[in-house]
Amino acid sequence: MHYYEVAPNQIVRASSAFFTYASEQPLVIGQLVVIEVGKKKLTGVILRSAKKPVYETKPIVSIIEEQPLPEALVSLALWLSDYYAGHLATVLQTLLPRGLQTTRRVQAATTREALRERTKNVFTPEQVVALQTIEIMSPGSALLHGVTGSGKTAVYIEAASRALAQNKSVIILVPEIALTSQLVDEFSHHFENIILTHSRQTEAQRHLAWREALTSPTARVAVGPRSALFLPLKNIGLIVIDEAHEPSFKQEQSPRYSALRAASMLTKYHQAKLILGTATPAVADYYLAEQSDRPVITMSQRARKDAVAPSITLIDMTKRANFKKHRFLSDKLLAQLEETFADGNQALIFHNRRGSASTTLCENCGWSAICPRCFIPFTLHADQHLLRCHICGLTEKVPTSCPVCHSADVVHKGIGTKLIESELRKLFPNKIIARFDGDSETGESVEERYKDLYDGKIDLIIGTQVIAKGLDLPKLRSVGVVQADAGLSLPDYSSSERTFQLLAQVIGRVGRSHHPTTVIVQSYQPQHPAVVSGLAQDYEQFYKEALVIRQKGHFPPFTYLLKLTCIYKTEATAIKNAQKLARELRQQVPSDVQILGPTPSFYERQSDTYRWQLTLKSPKRAHLVAILPLVPPTHWQSELDPISLL
Repeated sequence: MHYYEVAPNQIVRASSAFFTYASEQPLVIGQLVVIEVGKKKLTGVILRSAKKPVYETKPIVSIIEEQPLPEALVSLALWLSDYYAGHLATVLQTLLPRGLQTTRRVQAATTREALRERTKNVFTPEQVVALQTIEIMSPGSALLHGVTGSGKTAVYIEAASRALAQNKSVIILVPEIALTSQLVDEFSHHFENIILTHSRQTEAQRHLAWREALTSPTARVAVGPRSALFLPLKNIGLIVIDEAHEPSFKQEQSPRYSALRAASMLTKYHQAKLILGTATPAVADYYLAEQSDRPVITMSQRARKDAVAPSITLIDMTKRANFKKHRFLSDKLLAQLEETFADGNQALIFHNRRGSASTTLCENCGWSAICPRCFIPFTLHADQHLLRCHICGLTEKVPTSCPVCHSADVVHKGIGTKLIESELRKLFPNKIIARFDGDSETGESVEERYKDLYDGKIDLIIGTQVIAKGLDLPKLRSVGVVQADAGLSLPDYSSSERTFQLLAQVIGRVGRSHHPTTVIVQSYQPQHPAVVSGLAQDYEQFYKEALVIRQKGHFPPFTYLLKLTCIYKTEATAIKNAQKLARELRQQVPSDVQILGPTPSFYERQSDTYRWQLTLKSPKRAHLVAILPLVPPTHWQSELDPISLL
């Protein structure tokens, strides 16, 4: 009889991550098995062999897959559980696909129609240097800081083909499902049968992609958002994280891991290389790269020699003389759109707020439509004639009169992408207009309409950050930003960084070819450093200024953060318990831990609950990890290394 420590994929006991089971046949680390826990049959992962225990053990019921998980992936699971102080079962739920015990029919591989002209890559001097640096560097990470249009994708493709030539697999991570289409399209010119995985696939499709990675006898290329990192490829030689600055690489649910940190550990276990590619690196990541002895590869030139930089105009929204024809679309922007359409070209309008209007209020008595569960203003969705809460999803009918004073003077204020769309449809009734945001219908996503976007069949693209990054559209000539400073008012240490990144990224959608292109940016704060540096795409200037502010305020990269959120049904209980924990922690924590709060969370009320938070800062991460066992297991959420304090 053989004995093994097996980790189930459901929490059985908060204090235990694994249990001992018996098996008549020898098994290996990483083997997926069915185990009995009480009357339930759960999926388990074999962690290590064990001595025969003194107590009675249950037998392993069956083996799910003959092929075990790669040991590097098992090591990563244990590291994630330890580093983010989460239960191993929760980590395994993230790592493994659903329905592992279900037998699937193998589906025929779908062949993708190539959209792009196949060109032979002639590398620029900067691309050659980047590839040489990647080639000779020791296993570990490199930051590839390349301006938009500098040809980072060509570097990824060449680095991937060199890894495959050594029979090593490659994982390419993208921040949005929307970008997988474009990247798969680029990569499918160079590599056969790419493994694609993302959350829009069915459970069966994801399971089959995962099995393909597990059982593939040859090295493969896999593409997808952050979950693709956990595909069980055996011998990984290269991981690429494209648009590495994006917040979507941090998981919001437990285990709240960063795909960048997890990828750096996975490359360590595989003795592989990690490339973090971005035009606008996160301030903390750039600082860490500079402080470590790892390469920072800079690509400051556009890949195309004939690329013409866009002409950029900044419109001051406080000056009404700029808005004679329309209340929020400047005369200059409208004239530019007319000119673009007259030439048969494509335009893009960016605004990082969805819906039609962000507030609904009565001009007579001041009543405002607020979600009764979250206490934040309802957002009007005029196309569905509904008010919707963007926190909990609650909807209500649009009032025709004020429920308090019964006046008919109910107005909708604020600008959202749906309002922009309806206004532009009135102004340009003959143009094909498409909106891409969190409210896009099924079949209307960037991913599903990518071919129409690429071919220029859509005249005007309107959208939120989904369209701001990574897209490379040959017919796009004009970009308009409705309100560049919309995110600057958020009370968060990273709000100016996000504004800078989005502006630099959205401007980077044009100026990639020999065609002259135009960018028109409207802002209430045209002098704000994030807006000025973003328009100039001047990362160095922004980085220098941001670093000074971060150091003064004790924010990352100079300090580690821990966000603790107390959640109760009543406000009084949330405040009382938050104050109680703050008092207890202040008596127990080391002197270098600073405790801020308790304060109401930015979204103080969510789905009928009240939220109060504590923010803890320390130059030593271990001191924050040591605090986690002191946090009550119920009514509290903990997040280490939050990328936002909202």
